[in-house]
Amino acid sequence: MRIYIMRHGEAHTFAASDEERPLTERGEQQSVEMARWLAQELPEGKLDLVLVSPYLRAQQTWSACAAVLPEAKNVLTEDGITPYGDSEHVASYLRALVSVDNPASIFLVSHLPLVGYLTAEFEADIQPPMFPTSSISCIEYNPETEQSEVLWMKSPSQVMGYAS
Repeated sequence: MRIYIMRHGEAHTFAASDEERPLTERGEQQSVEMARWLAQELPEGKLDLVLVSPYLRAQQTWSACAAVLPEAKNVLTEDGITPYGDSEHVASYLRALVSVDNPASIFLVSHLPLVGYLTAEFEADIQPPMFPTSSISCIEYNPETEQSEVLWMKSPSQVMGYAS
């Protein structure tokens, strides 16, 4: 099965609180383009489960992506995947979800630094990667052996051909 981890799109620097920072127009555009690219990469062309941070910019990123991705079977807002969520706990939670629900794919929309640490939880001996906004990592996870591997990481500059 595959786990896709996405950092939210580019957000405005200032808002009443960090939780309320909205996407910029560029952040929305890059998120849509990344989702359009991802839609071509999805095995069987489907998403089983989507987990989204409650922060506005992550919710807006998912809304932008949802417009071009296949409809997900289940979409949940998860309080534990905010910027300073515990990557070890989130990885354990994802593994538990896989063992119970047996999804073929999970798409998670969150923040730095969690996305980098979470990606590193699935492959021994890698440093947490930096995630430009709207970047996505893909992890192949075998629930029977509990082995996993980071297959790829893509950023808007790689997919869209310009600097992010």
